[in-house]
Amino acid sequence: MARIRRPSIDFSLIKEDILLQFEDLDPNDPSRWPPLPRAAALAAVSCLMMVGMWFFWVSDIASELEQTSAKELQLRSDFKTKLTQAANLAFLKKQRDEVEAYVKQLESQLPSRAEMSALLYSINQLGQKRNLQFELFRPGQVVVKPYYAELPVSIRVIGNFHDFGRFASDVAFLSRIATLGNISIAAKTETSMAFDATLKTYRYLDTEEAAAQQRKPGAEGKK
Repeated sequence: MARIRRPSIDFSLIKEDILLQFEDLDPNDPSRWPPLPRAAALAAVSCLMMVGMWFFWVSDIASELEQTSAKELQLRSDFKTKLTQAANLAFLKKQRDEVEAYVKQLESQLPSRAEMSALLYSINQLGQKRNLQFELFRPGQVVVKPYYAELPVSIRVIGNFHDFGRFASDVAFLSRIATLGNISIAAKTETSMAFDATLKTYRYLDTEEAAAQQRKPGAEGKK
C-alpha cells in the first residue's frame, strides 16, 4: 500500500518572509507597508486606544466613588447629630419652657415707664415707715440697655443703723426689681447717722426705645 506524502512546512522560510515584511518600512507612509506590518500597527493603535479609554473611565469612576464616600460620611455624621437631637428633644423643650417662664417672671418685675413714678413713691414710703428722713432723693439719667432701662437714684437718709437695714431689706423684697449700692455711712448726731447710697430701679423698654435699640449697629448679632 502506498504511503500518502504530506506536504512539509518550511518555518524558516515563513520567518524570513515575515522579517522581510518589517524591513525598510517608511514611517511617513504606512499605506505602502506590507499587510502584516499594517495589521500589527493597527492592532497596536487599537490596544493603546482601549487602554487609554479604560484608564480615563476608571479615573472617573474612582473620583465619583471618592465623592460618594465623602457624602456617605457626611450623611452618617448628620444622622448621628439629628438622632441625638431627637433623643433630647423632650428635654430641650422642657428647658425652653422653663427659660420662657423665668423670662416672663423677670419681665413681670419690670415696671413700664408710666409705672416708674409709682415705684419711686413706694420706695420713699418704705423709708418713711422705717423712721428714715430723706434729705436727698434725686433720680439721675436713664441708661438704656439692649432689653431694659436703668434709672439710678441718689439718696441720702437720716436714721439709725437698724432702721436703714430694715429699709434695705424692704427694697430687696419689692415685687419690682430695685437694688441699693455705693452705700456710705457718716455720723450725723449722737443717735442718728447719714446714709448715702445709689438706688437703682429697672423698667422694660417702650415700643420706641425697643425699636431704637434694634436699629443700632450690631443689634442683629446680639440676638
